[in-house]
Amino acid sequence: MTDYISTCSISTCVLFVNDGSKDKSIDLIKKSCNEHSHLYYISFESNKGLSAAIKAGIDYTESEYVGYMDADMQTDVRDFELLIPYLNKYKLVTGIRANRKDTPFKRIQSKIANSFRRMMTSDGATDTGCPLKIMHTDYARRIPFFTGMHRFLPALIILQDGGNYYETPVRHYPRQAGKSKYHLWNRLISPFKDCFAYRWMKHRYINYKVNDNNL
Repeated sequence: MTDYISTCSISTCVLFVNDGSKDKSIDLIKKSCNEHSHLYYISFESNKGLSAAIKAGIDYTESEYVGYMDADMQTDVRDFELLIPYLNKYKLVTGIRANRKDTPFKRIQSKIANSFRRMMTSDGATDTGCPLKIMHTDYARRIPFFTGMHRFLPALIILQDGGNYYETPVRHYPRQAGKSKYHLWNRLISPFKDCFAYRWMKHRYINYKVNDNNL
C-alpha cells in the first residue's frame, strides 16, 4: 500500500475504515498510521457493515476523488492505475473482476444476482460486486445510502444529472484475509428486495442545479 502511494499517478492518501470488526485489525491499523504520515483511520463504535463503511469513507474524504477497496486482498491496489485515466470522462470508474478466483457456487450466485439487478435497474453494469472503484467525491456524496447500496453504485450514480460510469478489467486473487460475510440469503434475497426499493426511488429521486445565489 505505502509503495503504491509513492508511485501513484495522482496525489493520494489512505483512510482505513474499521467497521467495528472484532478481529483486532484496529491495532494493526493504528500501528501503520503511526508509522506513515499519509495513512489515516476512523473506527466505528459497533459493526455496521460494508455499506456504512463506504459511506463513512466518503463522508470523511476531502479530496476530489474517492476510491475504495476491500481489505480481503482479492484485488490489487496497483490496479487503481487502470481506473484513474477514465476519471476525466466518467463520474464512477469500477473494476470488473477478470478470471475470478471465487468458488463456482459463489460465482453462480453473483451471476444470478447481477442479471436480476441489471434487469431491474437497467444500469448495464457487469460486476457491481468488484471491490475496486473510484468516484468523483461530489457525486459520491449525493448518493442515497442504504444498507446494500454498494451493489447499486453504477445505478445510483446515473440517477444524478451528468452521472455516468465506466468498467474496466482488473486482477482478482483468492481470498487471503478475513472471512466472507455473504451467503445465499444476503447475496440473492436481500439484493432482490433492494432492486424494488431502487425502482421506487428512481422515480422519486430529486435533481436540481442552483442558477444563482448570494451566499
